[in-house]
Amino acid sequence: MDSTDLPPFPDDIPTHPLLVIDYALLKAGDPAEVERLWTAATSLGFWYLKNHDSDDEVRGMFEMGAETMALPMEEKMRYEQGDDGISFGYKAAGANAVDASGTLDTAQFINVAKDDALAWPERARRAYPRTVDARMDSTIKPFVEKSLAVNMTLLAVFNEKLGFPEGTLAKQHLREEFSGSETRVLYSPPAGKDTQAIGAHTDFGSLSFLHNRLGGLQVFVPGAEEWQYVKPIPGHAICNIGDALAIFSGGILRSNLHRVVTPPGLQATHYRFSLVFFTRPGNSVVLRALKEASPIVADAVVRSPDPSKYDTGVTALEWFTRRIKNQRIKNRTGPETWMASRGTEHTEHTAVSAGAELRASA
Repeated sequence: MDSTDLPPFPDDIPTHPLLVIDYALLKAGDPAEVERLWTAATSLGFWYLKNHDSDDEVRGMFEMGAETMALPMEEKMRYEQGDDGISFGYKAAGANAVDASGTLDTAQFINVAKDDALAWPERARRAYPRTVDARMDSTIKPFVEKSLAVNMTLLAVFNEKLGFPEGTLAKQHLREEFSGSETRVLYSPPAGKDTQAIGAHTDFGSLSFLHNRLGGLQVFVPGAEEWQYVKPIPGHAICNIGDALAIFSGGILRSNLHRVVTPPGLQATHYRFSLVFFTRPGNSVVLRALKEASPIVADAVVRSPDPSKYDTGVTALEWFTRRIKNQRIKNRTGPETWMASRGTEHTEHTAVSAGAELRASA
């Protein structure tokens, strides 16, 4: 699991450059750094984050993930997520589709609810494998706390830039309300070129705080014709906007398509672990543009070619459940099941990315 034992990301593989944001400067309110974050969040919706002070917790989470994946399959399956749209727990490889044709995913992962980590030693949402329980107090809860602090700081920056009254976005993500917020350690084996561990998607929630040591994350840049790798940088998290923030902001903040495929070059011969914390709105929060709270957002909705996409009429729980449930291969009836798992991506953008996938597999 030590990153120094892994081959470097190859120099001859094209990557998409991301802005590097300094979290320490953001916390200090540095105006230039705030503007850099705003540029990243309103263009591609992805950026690197340095000085996040989470490296120790990240190492512990990778260890927990390795310990969990090493358990007997029979034991892991006792904690499987199931097919009802619940994300917390263990997911076996091949349980989800990665595209409309029903191709199976190659990733295993363990998801731990924010609510369970914060309630420990009480059970808030569900039970987990013994390797998770053993690390809940020493590893998982500290990582969740650090991740929440980072993402709430980012939300406060966006709150001000969007012209909301203070605390508007924070109220959509109350710590004490049950939500889909969770941490995930993902594990995928060596595989063939362009094999998808996770298919093309936009994230379900508001903000994602990602840590990886091998390549594999790819973004589909608007106007591009091919997927592009995002290079992992030691000590730098990769952050991105999800559907909920795109909706709350009337599309000003961008929730962009991305996927996870086989790492490039010699990295493809290694097992790949990644770690992410997803901050998602409270279960009862209705996903709609907060245009009454901000003339900036109201104007963005008016100017949108499809204003209806920013008034979903569903709660965060309903949105999340639909997307999770329709990815499960056991719920598949045909391509329409995959389409029912989609988020805020534009139809034309999805079509272009599907074309890129077909070209890559040809």
